[in-house]
Amino acid sequence: MSNVIKIALADDEELFRKGIAFMLQREENIEVIFEASDGEELIKLLQQNDVPDIIIMDLKMPNLNGVEATKIVRNKYPDIKVIALTSYNTKSFIANMIDVGAVSYVMKNTTPKELLTTINEVEKVGYYYNEEVMKVVQEYLIAPNKKVKSRFDGEQLTKREIEILKLICKQYSGQEIADKLYLSVRTVEGHRNNLLRKTECKNMVGLIIYAIQNDFVSVENLSE
Repeated sequence: MSNVIKIALADDEELFRKGIAFMLQREENIEVIFEASDGEELIKLLQQNDVPDIIIMDLKMPNLNGVEATKIVRNKYPDIKVIALTSYNTKSFIANMIDVGAVSYVMKNTTPKELLTTINEVEKVGYYYNEEVMKVVQEYLIAPNKKVKSRFDGEQLTKREIEILKLICKQYSGQEIADKLYLSVRTVEGHRNNLLRKTECKNMVGLIIYAIQNDFVSVENLSE
């Protein structure tokens, strides 16, 4: 059996949360390790249980909402990936969650298949942005007043790093990049870390914004 993806659910709608948990538990490669009814309970449970690989986070919750909970998780548990699962599809909500560190954004009316695809892609690649989310990234997060390092500011990227940056933006996994470029996964990981350091980006969405603003890729290319 392949590695099991450990999931935590945070949603105040119990019936919906239980339904998601039931669906996910039927998958051989997924284990729901705990559920929380709001952000405060989530933070407490994180201190008391095994750390999950992925948290599926509702946006609107009492006591501590999904945005604030995501900020805390990103600060205290940087290796945990947060997928926003919400009924709010307003562009500002999407931009806010991605900006604070969510690695994907899924609507509650999505299909089970799409949710499973998102979970598996996030586990494999580290993030998963569909076309709608990429448009929001372009419109809201790539702004003239948002400081992003230019390609001529600081250390120059090598030809290999630019190659890898373009493949990261197209949501290739580390293994897929390694296979495509005939490199080891460890070497690809080293290049990815160098990209984050040189561009001063904190995460994958930062690298995407850097790549678009510096004309390494276009938003149209990302959905190809």
